[in-house]
Amino acid sequence: MMQIKNSTKEDIEAIFRLYKIATDFQKTRFTVHWPEFDRNLVENEIKEKRQWKIEIEGKTACIFATTFDDPQIWEERNGDAAMYIHRIATNPDFRGQNLVLQIVNWAKGYASENKKQYIRMDTVGENTKLIAYYGKCGFDYLGPLKLKNTEGLPAHYDKATVSLFEINLKK
Repeated sequence: MMQIKNSTKEDIEAIFRLYKIATDFQKTRFTVHWPEFDRNLVENEIKEKRQWKIEIEGKTACIFATTFDDPQIWEERNGDAAMYIHRIATNPDFRGQNLVLQIVNWAKGYASENKKQYIRMDTVGENTKLIAYYGKCGFDYLGPLKLKNTEGLPAHYDKATVSLFEINLKK
């Protein structure tokens, strides 16, 4: 059975293990990869109930974070009623199980409950395979955006171009 629920402070080691696995994989395929994330960032997300996990048969299959505010990436569009999904990392034992699609299906309900019209994501760079995959998961690709102000964002955003994705729930 699959469940999406909030991560707890007991999950921190598993979260950072999945980030490391994802980063190591990114390093084999892409020039841009995740930095080592700040532990305080993740601890805050857990406290604020914005760090999530997908559990399958009691095992952490995937993790991700959410927010309702993302001004440095979404700039003037940040004023829209939107939820933002960040840092999806999948346990390799569960790859190929369309977990992003499970997140999208869950996010549609979560966004609606929180009176949000949009579900948004970004990815650094222009990874064509990832763009196509997110399209299959229901996202519209909005194109690339060169970030202007990355102060305070994780290091992989520094002077980056991001690809923006959105699902409009009112369509």
